[in-house]
Amino acid sequence: MERDEYRFTDNRNMNQFELQVEDGEIAFLEYYIDGKKIFLNHTEVPVPLRGKGLAAILVEKSLEYCRKNNLVVVPACSYVAHFIDNNTDWHDVLSEGYQM
Repeated sequence: MERDEYRFTDNRNMNQFELQVEDGEIAFLEYYIDGKKIFLNHTEVPVPLRGKGLAAILVEKSLEYCRKNNLVVVPACSYVAHFIDNNTDWHDVLSEGYQM
């Protein structure tokens, strides 16, 4: 499947962004919001679907959501931090003073 073929949602009841993938499986990125800051805490992709680039798609879509909604990102998840570090287009959404 291509990047835009996955259904991305903000599951506010569970405090997580979700990417619906094959056979009803869900990859998710847990978050916590404090004012205008969003702490991206944990990325999880179902074991059988790992290694297919789904975490990167999920993180990118989550960052798009944050940018669109003027949320300041604090990458508490190592995968998210690594993704942003390697994709400088996302540095503008980072919390002030955050060092990559």
